[in-house]
Amino acid sequence: MNVIGKFAQTAAALWILNVWFNRFNKDTGYRGGNATNMKEEFEEYGLSENQMYAVGAAKVSLAGLMLAGHAAPRVTRPASIGLALFMLGAIGMHIKVGDPVKRYLPALSVFSLSAISAALNGNNR
Repeated sequence: MNVIGKFAQTAAALWILNVWFNRFNKDTGYRGGNATNMKEEFEEYGLSENQMYAVGAAKVSLAGLMLAGHAAPRVTRPASIGLALFMLGAIGMHIKVGDPVKRYLPALSVFSLSAISAALNGNNR
């Protein structure tokens, strides 16, 4: 077992679950544009409420699979790659609305953790 890979896997997953369940309606200082909650943030990006819930469901599902990957390692790499791709999209949205780097550091961090998880947990079958 690769300790760094497992740490990255767990940290990325828990971070996503925290954002979508504990910080959904909170102004965190990292929201895109002038948004103070998740719905406003997606509006800033030009995305609908339905798209927000679809992205949320996908990210939460991928985070769940990453955690399940501790028991079923073969799901870890695909889930980590999927989450990394979503986080690239999140970074792109922050750039689209002209946010300073500070605003998308959390997305960059989760992207990095997901990419590390994918790279270091890739040989699990």
